[in-house]
Amino acid sequence: MGEVDIGETDTMRDHWWWRPGWHIGRSGYTWHVTFADNAAVGDLAAAHADLLAELPMLDPVPLQWLHLTTQGIGFTNEVTDEDLARIVAAARDRCAALTPVAATFGPAAWDPEGVYLPVTPHEPLARVRHALRAAIADVWSLDRVPEADDDFRPHVTIGYSNSNGPADPVRAAVANRELPSTTTTLGSVSLLRLHRDHRIYQWTTVATVVLGG
Repeated sequence: MGEVDIGETDTMRDHWWWRPGWHIGRSGYTWHVTFADNAAVGDLAAAHADLLAELPMLDPVPLQWLHLTTQGIGFTNEVTDEDLARIVAAARDRCAALTPVAATFGPAAWDPEGVYLPVTPHEPLARVRHALRAAIADVWSLDRVPEADDDFRPHVTIGYSNSNGPADPVRAAVANRELPSTTTTLGSVSLLRLHRDHRIYQWTTVATVVLGG
Protein backbone atom coordinates (compact mmCIF):
# COMPACT_ATOMS: atom_id res chain seq x y z
CA MET A 1 0.00 0.00 0.00
CA GLY A 2 2.89 2.34 -0.72
CA GLU A 3 2.16 5.56 -2.49
CA VAL A 4 5.19 7.40 -3.83
CA ASP A 5 8.08 6.20 -5.94
CA ILE A 6 10.73 8.77 -5.00
CA GLY A 7 13.03 9.68 -7.87
CA GLU A 8 13.29 12.47 -10.40
CA THR A 9 12.43 12.18 -14.10
CA ASP A 10 11.55 14.71 -16.80
CA THR A 11 7.82 14.06 -16.51
CA MET A 12 5.10 14.07 -13.91
CA ARG A 13 2.67 11.17 -13.78
CA ASP A 14 -0.86 10.91 -12.48
CA HIS A 15 -0.66 9.63 -8.91
CA TRP A 16 -4.29 8.54 -8.95
CA TRP A 17 -4.04 5.62 -11.34
CA TRP A 18 -5.56 2.47 -9.86
CA ARG A 19 -2.80 0.32 -8.45
CA PRO A 20 -3.27 -3.48 -8.48
CA GLY A 21 -6.15 -4.55 -6.26
CA TRP A 22 -7.52 -1.04 -5.72
CA HIS A 23 -10.86 0.18 -7.08
CA ILE A 24 -13.68 2.49 -6.03
CA GLY A 25 -15.29 1.16 -2.88
CA ARG A 26 -12.28 -0.80 -1.69
CA SER A 27 -10.37 0.11 1.46
CA GLY A 28 -7.30 -1.15 3.25
CA TYR A 29 -5.75 -1.23 6.71
CA THR A 30 -2.50 0.65 7.08
CA TRP A 31 -0.33 2.27 9.72
CA HIS A 32 0.32 6.01 9.23
CA VAL A 33 1.53 8.86 11.34
CA THR A 34 -1.15 11.56 11.02
CA PHE A 35 -1.06 15.29 11.70
CA ALA A 36 -4.55 16.72 12.16
CA ASP A 37 -3.57 17.78 15.69
CA ASN A 38 0.03 18.74 14.94
CA ALA A 39 0.22 22.53 14.61
CA ALA A 40 3.87 22.56 13.52
CA VAL A 41 3.28 20.29 10.52
CA GLY A 42 -0.01 22.01 9.74
CA ASP A 43 1.65 25.43 9.70
CA LEU A 44 4.48 24.12 7.53
CA ALA A 45 2.04 22.66 5.01
CA ALA A 46 0.09 25.94 4.99
CA ALA A 47 3.31 27.83 4.24
CA HIS A 48 3.40 26.02 0.88
CA ALA A 49 -0.11 27.12 -0.18
CA ASP A 50 1.16 29.76 -2.62
CA LEU A 51 3.56 27.28 -4.20
CA LEU A 52 0.84 24.68 -4.71
CA ALA A 53 -1.61 27.30 -6.00
CA GLU A 54 0.78 28.01 -8.89
CA LEU A 55 0.76 24.35 -9.91
CA PRO A 56 -2.69 23.22 -11.13
CA MET A 57 -1.22 19.81 -11.95
CA LEU A 58 -0.98 19.16 -8.19
CA ASP A 59 -3.82 18.36 -5.76
CA PRO A 60 -3.00 19.97 -2.38
CA VAL A 61 -3.53 17.72 0.65
CA PRO A 62 -5.68 19.27 3.40
CA LEU A 63 -4.29 19.16 6.94
CA GLN A 64 -6.86 16.56 7.94
CA TRP A 65 -5.41 14.09 5.43
CA LEU A 66 -1.68 14.75 5.76
CA HIS A 67 0.15 11.54 6.64
CA LEU A 68 3.48 9.79 6.83
CA THR A 69 2.96 6.40 5.20
CA THR A 70 4.52 3.78 7.46
CA GLN A 71 3.37 0.17 6.99
CA GLY A 72 0.45 -1.46 5.20
CA ILE A 73 -1.42 -4.50 6.46
CA GLY A 74 -3.88 -5.47 3.73
CA PHE A 75 -7.28 -4.90 2.16
CA THR A 76 -10.07 -4.87 4.71
CA ASN A 77 -11.85 -7.87 3.20
CA GLU A 78 -8.66 -9.91 3.61
CA VAL A 79 -7.98 -9.17 7.29
CA THR A 80 -10.21 -10.66 9.98
CA ASP A 81 -11.30 -8.60 12.98
CA GLU A 82 -9.58 -11.11 15.26
CA ASP A 83 -6.25 -10.84 13.43
CA LEU A 84 -6.49 -7.06 13.35
CA ALA A 85 -7.06 -6.89 17.10
CA ARG A 86 -4.07 -9.19 17.69
CA ILE A 87 -1.86 -7.04 15.43
CA VAL A 88 -2.88 -3.90 17.35
CA ALA A 89 -2.11 -5.59 20.68
CA ALA A 90 1.29 -6.74 19.43
CA ALA A 91 2.02 -3.25 18.08
CA ARG A 92 1.20 -1.69 21.45
CA ASP A 93 3.62 -4.05 23.18
CA ARG A 94 6.42 -3.45 20.71
CA CYS A 95 5.98 0.32 20.41
CA ALA A 96 5.94 0.66 24.20
CA ALA A 97 9.67 -0.10 24.08
CA LEU A 98 10.33 2.83 21.72
CA THR A 99 10.53 6.55 22.43
CA PRO A 100 8.87 9.53 20.73
CA VAL A 101 10.76 10.75 17.67
CA ALA A 102 12.03 14.30 17.20
CA ALA A 103 11.61 14.63 13.43
CA THR A 104 12.42 17.38 10.94
CA PHE A 105 10.03 18.01 8.03
CA GLY A 106 11.28 19.68 4.86
CA PRO A 107 12.51 21.56 3.00
CA ALA A 108 10.08 20.44 0.32
CA ALA A 109 11.20 18.44 -2.69
CA TRP A 110 9.48 17.03 -5.74
CA ASP A 111 9.19 13.66 -7.39
CA PRO A 112 7.25 12.39 -10.43
CA GLU A 113 4.02 12.07 -8.41
CA GLY A 114 4.04 15.26 -6.36
CA VAL A 115 5.67 17.62 -3.89
CA TYR A 116 6.60 16.24 -0.50
CA LEU A 117 8.32 17.03 2.78
CA PRO A 118 11.23 14.68 3.49
CA VAL A 119 11.21 13.54 7.13
CA THR A 120 14.47 12.91 8.99
CA PRO A 121 16.27 11.31 10.73
CA HIS A 122 15.54 8.00 9.04
CA GLU A 123 16.70 5.54 11.69
CA PRO A 124 14.24 6.22 14.56
CA LEU A 125 11.36 6.27 12.09
CA ALA A 126 12.60 2.99 10.61
CA ARG A 127 12.58 1.51 14.12
CA VAL A 128 8.90 2.38 14.41
CA ARG A 129 8.21 0.68 11.10
CA HIS A 130 10.25 -2.37 12.10
CA ALA A 131 8.19 -2.64 15.30
CA LEU A 132 4.96 -2.56 13.29
CA ARG A 133 6.28 -5.15 10.84
CA ALA A 134 7.29 -7.36 13.76
CA ALA A 135 3.80 -7.00 15.23
CA ILE A 136 2.27 -8.19 11.96
CA ALA A 137 4.73 -11.09 11.87
CA ASP A 138 3.77 -12.00 15.45
CA VAL A 139 0.28 -12.73 14.16
CA TRP A 140 0.83 -13.85 10.57
CA SER A 141 4.50 -14.92 10.32
CA LEU A 142 7.26 -12.96 8.61
CA ASP A 143 6.52 -14.15 5.09
CA ARG A 144 3.04 -12.57 5.20
CA VAL A 145 4.24 -9.10 6.15
CA PRO A 146 3.48 -6.89 3.11
CA GLU A 147 5.90 -4.46 1.46
CA ALA A 148 9.68 -4.63 1.32
CA ASP A 149 11.56 -4.22 4.57
CA ASP A 150 14.06 -1.79 3.06
CA ASP A 151 11.59 0.22 0.95
CA PHE A 152 10.98 3.08 3.38
CA ARG A 153 11.61 6.75 2.65
CA PRO A 154 9.84 8.83 5.29
CA HIS A 155 7.95 11.73 3.72
CA VAL A 156 4.71 13.66 3.88
CA THR A 157 3.20 14.52 0.51
CA ILE A 158 1.62 17.99 0.40
CA GLY A 159 0.49 17.88 -3.24
CA TYR A 160 -0.18 14.90 -5.52
CA SER A 161 0.24 14.98 -9.29
CA ASN A 162 -3.19 14.74 -10.94
CA SER A 163 -2.07 14.26 -14.55
CA ASN A 164 0.75 13.23 -16.83
CA GLY A 165 2.91 16.06 -18.12
CA PRO A 166 6.24 17.88 -18.03
CA ALA A 167 8.07 18.15 -14.73
CA ASP A 168 9.72 21.50 -15.50
CA PRO A 169 7.03 23.71 -13.88
CA VAL A 170 7.12 21.72 -10.64
CA ARG A 171 10.91 21.48 -10.62
CA ALA A 172 11.27 25.22 -11.20
CA ALA A 173 8.67 26.19 -8.61
CA VAL A 174 10.44 24.18 -5.93
CA ALA A 175 13.94 25.28 -6.98
CA ASN A 176 13.13 28.99 -7.11
CA ARG A 177 12.04 29.32 -3.49
CA GLU A 178 13.73 29.24 -0.14
CA LEU A 179 11.45 26.67 1.45
CA PRO A 180 10.98 26.28 5.22
CA SER A 181 11.28 23.28 7.49
CA THR A 182 10.14 22.48 11.01
CA THR A 183 10.94 20.04 13.80
CA THR A 184 8.30 18.41 15.97
CA THR A 185 7.94 15.34 18.15
CA LEU A 186 6.02 12.32 16.87
CA GLY A 187 4.53 10.36 19.73
CA SER A 188 2.14 7.89 18.13
CA VAL A 189 1.20 5.97 15.03
CA SER A 190 -2.35 5.21 13.92
CA LEU A 191 -4.03 2.21 12.34
CA LEU A 192 -6.32 3.50 9.60
CA ARG A 193 -9.08 2.11 7.43
CA LEU A 194 -8.16 4.02 4.28
CA HIS A 195 -9.66 4.51 0.82
CA ARG A 196 -8.89 6.68 -2.22
CA ASP A 197 -12.30 6.86 -3.89
CA HIS A 198 -12.21 10.64 -4.42
CA ARG A 199 -8.66 11.17 -5.64
CA ILE A 200 -7.47 11.81 -2.11
CA TYR A 201 -6.49 9.50 0.74
CA GLN A 202 -9.22 9.50 3.38
CA TRP A 203 -9.67 7.30 6.41
CA THR A 204 -11.22 6.48 9.71
CA THR A 205 -8.92 5.78 12.64
CA VAL A 206 -9.21 2.25 14.03
CA ALA A 207 -6.56 2.47 16.79
CA THR A 208 -3.70 4.66 17.95
CA VAL A 209 -0.49 3.25 19.40
CA VAL A 210 1.68 5.45 21.62
CA LEU A 211 5.46 5.36 21.31
CA GLY A 212 6.85 4.63 24.77
CA GLY A 213 3.35 4.03 26.06
